[in-house]
Amino acid sequence: MLALVTGASGCLGRHIVRHLLDGGHRVRALCRNPARGCLPTDHVADGARRDIEIVRGDVRDQAAVDQAVDGADAVFHTAGLAGMWGPRKAFHATNVLGTQNVLDACLRHGVRRLVYTSSPSVVFTETDQCGDDESIPYARRWLCHYPRSKAAAEQAVLAANGSRGLLTCAIRPHLIWGPGDRQLLPRLLRRARTGRLRRVGEGHNLIDIVYVDNAAAAHAAAAIALTVGSPVCGRAYFISQGEPVNCWQWVDQLLAAARLPPVQRSISLQRAWGFGHVWEAAYRLLRLRGEPPMTRFLAAQLGRSHWFDISAARRDFGYQPLVSTAEGMERLRAWLAETRNGSAQESAVAS
Repeated sequence: MLALVTGASGCLGRHIVRHLLDGGHRVRALCRNPARGCLPTDHVADGARRDIEIVRGDVRDQAAVDQAVDGADAVFHTAGLAGMWGPRKAFHATNVLGTQNVLDACLRHGVRRLVYTSSPSVVFTETDQCGDDESIPYARRWLCHYPRSKAAAEQAVLAANGSRGLLTCAIRPHLIWGPGDRQLLPRLLRRARTGRLRRVGEGHNLIDIVYVDNAAAAHAAAAIALTVGSPVCGRAYFISQGEPVNCWQWVDQLLAAARLPPVQRSISLQRAWGFGHVWEAAYRLLRLRGEPPMTRFLAAQLGRSHWFDISAARRDFGYQPLVSTAEGMERLRAWLAETRNGSAQESAVAS
């Protein structure tokens, strides 16, 4: 089939592209900056390989989306704006209106399958979530604009299931990590290196994580299962490694993979929440750039347990995490070492 992957230069999008190519499919990649050198082709700028076509564009641009969607059999919509801080308008434009552009183009061009990359944060509350399944309702109170926009987009995608022959589903991968990550790991390492990383809470909270190859495989398996009468149609699914990990033990493992010491300092969840409230107010009042050192959303994410039941994904489209957490950590460690060596060689050449 010809599969379109939006956000193909992102970590998850890139791995979905590789997974589809390995499966013998043709791929069209929609990305804003294909020259970043992270797509699986020797000629990223012009898409010289037969099995991958590059379309430069943004999901906020309906014309670019139409060009990318035209002729596709399936669409994997991974593009989105992530973050715990920023103006509501920006998140709405990319995550809600951009998704609507993709939906409209799928309906116009007769696409049969649409898999949307959502987030477990659409149901995240300020309390512990331990083993919840997909029956848990959307959150009623939003601590930041990202989950609000993802929830609105997910609902639109699922509501479109069955319209003009389009079959849809949503995948909610929890804390994607692995080689090529430009979201979670860089933020974590930057905080650690600048001395701003604190353990929030008592350090006993459990969280879900998912290695990026497993998340990519889940998207592909869900797309294959999107057939008329399938239980996958019109549903959302949590995706993870299949067993929660201790948040702060895992953070220390990530730091060790980057040759950094473990987290030494801590702060109570109550204090972190209070500081987050103060920082948010200050950034709004003074219109400061960047993002606050702490927010209520971040405090709750770091100090609460949040892991989910993935039995529905196992049952409905045979999801199985093929890369274990231990193996994934070894791959990440090797990638970080390779990245360090590459940076050292570039510095040596420059000097």
